[in-house]
Amino acid sequence: PMAVITPPAAGLRSSTVWIHGVRRDLVLATCWLPFAAVVVLLRPDGAALQHFATAVLVLSLLHQPITLALVYGDAEQFRRRRSLFVWSPVVLALLVFVGLQIDFLVVAVIGGLWNTHHTLMQRYGIVRIYRRKRPGSAPTSGRLDLALLMLWLFTVLAWVAASPQTSSRIESLGLGTANERSLELLVDVRPYAVVLLALVGTAAAAVTARWVRHEWRAGLDANPAMYLYVAATLLLFAVAAVHPVAGLLAWVGSHAIEYFLIVVTNLQSRAEAAGDHRRPVMLRASAGRLGIVGVVVLVSAAGGGLVLVLQETAPLTAYAMVFFVIGGLHIFYEGLKWKLRRPTGASSFSIGASSVGS
Repeated sequence: PMAVITPPAAGLRSSTVWIHGVRRDLVLATCWLPFAAVVVLLRPDGAALQHFATAVLVLSLLHQPITLALVYGDAEQFRRRRSLFVWSPVVLALLVFVGLQIDFLVVAVIGGLWNTHHTLMQRYGIVRIYRRKRPGSAPTSGRLDLALLMLWLFTVLAWVAASPQTSSRIESLGLGTANERSLELLVDVRPYAVVLLALVGTAAAAVTARWVRHEWRAGLDANPAMYLYVAATLLLFAVAAVHPVAGLLAWVGSHAIEYFLIVVTNLQSRAEAAGDHRRPVMLRASAGRLGIVGVVVLVSAAGGGLVLVLQETAPLTAYAMVFFVIGGLHIFYEGLKWKLRRPTGASSFSIGASSVGS
């Protein structure tokens, strides 16, 4: 009887399932807003904007070494893929070295595209976690969620590339020679971007309508916490279309903040579940005064500080190799580490492993 008279709004609230808890999940959904707000408030051609852009890029750099510590400091995980973790740095270093001999811009563009895909896949993974955290939710293929996010991103990229104001806006960041050459490439592809915009925009509208129909049919079986995150992502893309610099720095900065939240929460969960003999180095170190947050900050500062020191002291080739190898390993290993279809990846977020839609 109570189920019959319960108002829909109350039922909707009771169906909400969070990943980290209400406060952390609100940060997860909205952490891009401060980055975008700062860019909007700063002068578009001022030195303050350039300094802020540099700070955001440094923040992005700092989250990457954590992945290496999680992989190489976890004996159990390293043992499962010993050959992969031993030879991946060697192979990637050789590829980066060859690429740098050909053209630095080639390596930078490939790295940028790979990192963009990685950032999108992190958001996709968070959406899938929300969906899997709600038992009994209407099943949906992961392809639909992924297509939704990818087409939103492609539409924004095509819109930005087709806009004649984009070059001058990004040039105001003053990010160096590679950035200037990238802008030249952006100008060259502008005529094709207009055609691409029409194609991906139409596809994005169709997939969005299909996704909304699916969620409407799901009704109270869905997880409203997921809708908050998806809506925040859509708003981020909308801001990027209107103000590409604000969208770019918000995209980059929020990715790092999301990763810090995910890692800290994941380590806290593992600290409660695992015995001392199974704990990786970072968890054993966090048992001291620093705690988990302190250890994460220390590792990121040490790794990021090394790269920044090399930037000022080492030859360009040596610095670029370290920079791209750390970034490449971070992206590659993250694609392996957080697979929800694997029991270890799913259990770390308190969800059951499944090969369907993961």
